[in-house]
Formats: sequence, structure tokens, C-alpha cells
Amino acid sequence: MIKPTAQHLLPAFAAVLALLAVMPADANCIDEGSAEARTDASPLSERVDPKTARDNLLSMVDQAMQRSQAIGASRLLAEAAAIDVSETRAARFPQVNLGGTVGAVRTEVGGVQEESGKQGRATLSMSVPLFDGGRISDLTDWRKSLAEAARLGEVNTQEQVALQTVSLAIERSRYNLQAQVYQQYARKMSCLVEALQTIVRADRGRTSELVQAQKNQKQAELSFSQTQATVRQIETRLKRFVGDTLPPTQGMSSLLLSVPSLPDVLAQAEASADIAQLAAQAEAAKYYAESVKAQRWPQVNAVVSGTTIRGTGNGTQWSGGVNVNIPIMNPPVGYAIDSSQKRAQAARLQREDALQARRFRMTEVHDQALSAFDRARQVVEVLRDSDRVRNFTLQQWQQLGRRSLFDVMSSEGEHYNLRVQYVNALYDGQQSNALLWSLGLGVRAQLK
Repeated sequence: MIKPTAQHLLPAFAAVLALLAVMPADANCIDEGSAEARTDASPLSERVDPKTARDNLLSMVDQAMQRSQAIGASRLLAEAAAIDVSETRAARFPQVNLGGTVGAVRTEVGGVQEESGKQGRATLSMSVPLFDGGRISDLTDWRKSLAEAARLGEVNTQEQVALQTVSLAIERSRYNLQAQVYQQYARKMSCLVEALQTIVRADRGRTSELVQAQKNQKQAELSFSQTQATVRQIETRLKRFVGDTLPPTQGMSSLLLSVPSLPDVLAQAEASADIAQLAAQAEAAKYYAESVKAQRWPQVNAVVSGTTIRGTGNGTQWSGGVNVNIPIMNPPVGYAIDSSQKRAQAARLQREDALQARRFRMTEVHDQALSAFDRARQVVEVLRDSDRVRNFTLQQWQQLGRRSLFDVMSSEGEHYNLRVQYVNALYDGQQSNALLWSLGLGVRAQLK
């Protein structure tokens, strides 16, 4: 038997969400029609184009990325790293220096003064590297890899902001739906209270049932108030990212229901921003080790220098040639080479370890998403039976007197708790999906 996946259950989930908005009207208590009819105006009953919901979510992500100072800081660091590349590359070009001195001079030979007076010197020198064992090239590649790592760091920061925004948007929608369920539960209890108040006026022996119904009504109203408070707190955190204007939550409940296949997810692990950043850092460490190793090679520079003297002892001196510096013995370099190579190997192993951990994490989150949607499917099946039970129980209490109010309270409480469980299972799956996307190519790329 083939086990249904979230993709197969997508139409069923949408149907159940629409059903939740109007369920209470299917099992009317005495004189409750007018109260329960008001739930048809709830957001759950509105038909929202999925594209509109997706556009709203993308708009929030874009606003969060524009407002984020963390992303701005990462962008500046990436730009600074790109400038560092130009700085290192410029070491290949001629270095020209101009210097000068002004002062008094006095020259004596054998106690006899030869010259004395004021003198000014101006010196112009130029040096061009001819051979350095590839050190400048290695340092340039090192800087390039660091610049790429900084760019990927910016991408990773953007992804973290996007994930936090999407996660908060999902939680906001979750608790809005929960609030609607508790509100409908409170209305159902209010309806029963009104019915029992009528009954108690004729039969004072039913007062205990009225007190029980009033207690359940207050508990439902308390759950509704607490859920509304949670919504406000989530919206406060969300406004930090996207500003004071928040789009409606309609359509969010059916937006992130498609779970990608595990092979596709694992294939994206290596392309994720933080793994690619670690790869760039490992590459940078390798090039830096090569640049340290190049210090053992001779350093050859072309040098031209000229000096002009004015005042006492006027004259001009020019010199030019090739300056060769051959390292014969430099013990610290050997240690520097060994340590840089060890760091390069460590960076490479860190990248491999992070990639392996990422793949195991993806497998875990993928299973969590499937389990959550499967749990939602199972709750839907129980929810249908629960709806029938509460309908029959209410009818038997209203019409036949074969059930007690406590049976009615129990069936109603169980039914609404199942509806909350369904909402939680559905949104747990969506949170796992968002995290799964973030572990791969990114939430924003998948939303697009």
C-alpha cells in the first residue's frame, strides 16, 4: 500500500481548512444559529489566491532584507573584502616614492673643514617586483577566496533574515487560526449557556449544568485571549523585521505544504550559502599556505633611484639595477609554513564535517515534515468522526434526553482540541518545510 504524501494530501488539507470555518453551523445547539453564523465571516472562510499569499510573504521577506542592518553590515564587509583583492593585486605595479631633507651640513677631513652650509636633498626611487616565487599571485588568490567567502556570508545573512521572517509569518498565521477555533468554541459554549439559562428558569435542578457550561465558556474565552496575546507578541517581533504594516494572513495555511523529495534536498546541501562559504574559506587557507611557502624563494626587484642636491655641494646622483634577496637561513618560516598548512587542512575538514552534518539535518527535518503532514492527515480522519459524535451527542441531549450535558461538554471539548491539534500539525509541517528550504538553496529562492 502506498503511503500518501503531503503532495497527495494538499487538496484534502485545503478542504478541511474551509470546513473548519463553517463546522459549528453543522451541529446547532438550541437558538445558536445567529451566533454561529457569524463565524462564516472569519478569514478561514475567505477564498484567497495562493499567488496573492505567496506575493505577500515574498513582500515581507523583501522588506525585511531591505531594513536589516545585519545584511547592510555583511554587504559592507563583502565590499571591503573585494577592495582588499585590488590592494593585493596592486603589489605587482611599480612603487614610486619621493623623499627630501633640508638642513645644515658640515664636512671635515683630517680636522680641516672642507664645506659647511645649508643643503636640500630630493630623492626619487622606483621599485618593480620581477620575481617572488608566486607570492603575490598566491596572496591575490587568498584575498579573492576571502572576498567570495564574505559575499557568501552576506547571502547567508540574507537567508537567516528570510527564514526568521517566514517562520514568524507562519507562527502568526498558526495562532490566528487557533484564535478562530477558540472563538468558535466560546460561541458554542455561549449558545449552550443561553439554552441552559432558559431551561434553569423552568427547572432549578439543572443549575449545576448551567455552571458547568459557564465554566467551559470562560475557559474557551481565556484560551482565545491568551492566543490573541501570543499573536500580538509575534506581530511585535515581525514588525522589527518588516515594519509596522503587516499583510493579512489569509492563504498562509496552504502555502508551504509541498515537501520536496529527499534526494533533491540532499543534492542542494553542497550549494547552500554557508557550506559554500566554508569551502571558500578552506580555499583561502590553502592559498595563504602557498604564499607563506613562497617566502623561501628569492625575491628579485628592479630598482631605480635618483638624488638631487641643492645648496652646499650641488650635484645629482642616479642609480639603477636589480636587487636580489636570497633567503639562506630563516627558521621562523618553516614553522609558519607548517602552521598555515595545518590550518588549511583543518578548514577543509571543517567544511566536510559541516556538509555531513547538514545532510543528516536535512534528513531529520525532511522526516519531521512528512510526519507532521501525516499527523495532520490522521487528525483529519479523527476529526470527521469527532464531528459526527458531537452532533449525535448534542441531538440526543437536546431531543431525547438520553445524554447528560457533561457528555456534550466532553464531545465539544474533544472536537475543538482536535481542531487545534490539526492546525498545529499543519503548521509544524510548514515550519519544517521552511527550515528544509533554508538548509538548501534558501527560502527566498523557493518562494520565487
